[in-house]
Amino acid sequence: MKECSLKDYLENKQKYIPIDIRSPIEFEEGHIFGAVNIPLFTNEERAQVGTTYKQKGKENAQWLGMKLVAPKIPTLLEEIKKHTNIEKLPLVYCFRGGLRSKSMAQFCNMAALPVTRLIGGYKEYRNYIVDKTEELLPTNAFVLHGLTGSGKTEILQNLTQRGLPVLDLESYAGHKGSLFGHIGQTVHTQKMFDAYLYQALENIQPHSYIIMEAESKRIGKSVQPDRLMELKQTATHIMITCSNENRVKRIVEEYILPYEQEEWFVETFEEILTILWKRMRGAPYWKEIKDSWDQRMYNQFVALLLEHYYDPKYIYKQKEYNQEGVLYSVDSDDIESAANDILNIIENNTIKTPI
Repeated sequence: MKECSLKDYLENKQKYIPIDIRSPIEFEEGHIFGAVNIPLFTNEERAQVGTTYKQKGKENAQWLGMKLVAPKIPTLLEEIKKHTNIEKLPLVYCFRGGLRSKSMAQFCNMAALPVTRLIGGYKEYRNYIVDKTEELLPTNAFVLHGLTGSGKTEILQNLTQRGLPVLDLESYAGHKGSLFGHIGQTVHTQKMFDAYLYQALENIQPHSYIIMEAESKRIGKSVQPDRLMELKQTATHIMITCSNENRVKRIVEEYILPYEQEEWFVETFEEILTILWKRMRGAPYWKEIKDSWDQRMYNQFVALLLEHYYDPKYIYKQKEYNQEGVLYSVDSDDIESAANDILNIIENNTIKTPI
């Protein structure tokens, strides 16, 4: 049976395609970046084996596991065979590199499939990336600030396409950070956030700086590492500004128009709005906002929410940066032009429009 240490895998990733044989729920919670899930057990079967282990012991659980897996072996091998080619070989792993991956590797060997088993499994990978992430962080950062809808994400995407060292923390979290932040997103667990962050930092080496948005420590279900938050405090700060008209247009096009025909749209929005109504009830503007939503006057609805709720909250939050000071201001009515201005700031360290 061929085996591979985590160190060997990380140094030769181009040779392998990771095959995660854990249950779908384990895979969803966290997996090696780029892995394929070919599970030995369904979620229900895994729970059944676990219960048997607790109630009847290890041998009974192993026997049950064998009975559940045996009929699936031909199908499992066929699935792994699909990922076997001369360019990349399957790297099989489970949680600790234990019985599940050893059994699967043996089945593959009997079928003459050239697989390798990852020693230590996902657990060792997880521990490694958590420790390594802080080491990969550079000493400098450029942080984008701006009111909701000012185009910060679009600017980051533009800069990414130019090959700059961008961290898109919202995409790693699968959440945009507000009550509406999960709309149209697949919200990631902390483990997957850490995996995406580690992979991004590895990909942008050896840059001496990163570009990111001024996110709160928690984004959806994910929490940023302390070292990244410290880096944000000592960064060069850039305020992104644009017209309210463009902000409203971007928000409507991003959060509403793509989904308004979906069955879940109204129910999901109104669940969120129920929270907002409780916070706003009694304020002189809350009924006007509610009426604009009920009448599906989306532009007015968003404009009022920004004016009376999101902008005041953001401005209050922004006071924490007063000590460091926001050094630059960039207009983002045109995203391409804004990206050019930021690139100019990074390259030349010249103030375009001081605040």
